[in-house]
Amino acid sequence: MIEIIPAILPKNYEDLKNKIALVRGTVPIAQIDICDGIFVPSKTWPFDFAQGEPFDSHFQAILNEQEGMPFWEDIDFELDLMVADAVTNFDIYIKLGAKRIIFHIEAVGDLKEFKDFIEGMDVYIRETIEIGIAINIKTPVEQIFPLVNDVDFVQCMGIDEIGFQGQEFDKKVIENIKILKEKFPDLSISVDGGVNFETAPLVVEAGATRLTLGSILLNTDDIIGTIEEFKNLG
Repeated sequence: MIEIIPAILPKNYEDLKNKIALVRGTVPIAQIDICDGIFVPSKTWPFDFAQGEPFDSHFQAILNEQEGMPFWEDIDFELDLMVADAVTNFDIYIKLGAKRIIFHIEAVGDLKEFKDFIEGMDVYIRETIEIGIAINIKTPVEQIFPLVNDVDFVQCMGIDEIGFQGQEFDKKVIENIKILKEKFPDLSISVDGGVNFETAPLVVEAGATRLTLGSILLNTDDIIGTIEEFKNLG
C-alpha cells in the first residue's frame, strides 16, 4: 500500500499547530516544509521572525527543551529542509525530534563532501532518523546515483518551483522515477509536488512508494477519506 504523507508549509507556529491538528490521528507521519527565503524564495516557520531574533520563540523553546513540537505524542515528523544551511546547522534541526530529514541535493554544496558528511553521521542518529535526499526537476537524476546507497530514500520533486504549494505537475518526474527504480529496484521513492488524483497513478506506476500531499489534502472536507483513496492507488 502507498504511504501518504501530508505536507505542511507553515506560515508561522500557529499555522503549523493548526495544520498538524488536522492530520494527527489519521497518518503516522507528516512532512514539515522548512523554507529559509535563501535556498527558495519562500519563508516558513521557524524563519517567520519579525522581532530581530534568528527564529521564533517557540522554535527557541523547542531547542532549549522547554517545549516539544505540536502534538509530538500523536504524530512523527519528516523535515523537508529547503534551506541553505541544512548541513551546517544539522545539529540544530535534529533537535526538532524528526523521524526523517530530507536534504536537497542542490543545496548541500560539494557532493563528495556531503557524502562524507552522511557517512560520518553519529551511529545513533543513523539508527533513529531516516535520511532522504531530494532532487529537483531540472537537476539530472544521475547526479543522485552516488548518494543512493548512503540514504534511506529519495524524494523526487514533481514541480519546478519548490517551496510553494498548488504548483503545476511536471511529467518529467515520471521519467526520473523510472530511471531510479530501474537502477535501484529496492529504493523508496517519494514524490512531492503536484500530486493529485490524476497524477498520482502515473507516479505510482512509475515506481513511487510514497506520495506527499499538500493543498489537495489540507483543503479537503474529508481528510480521512482522501487519504484512503490515495492509499488504495497502490
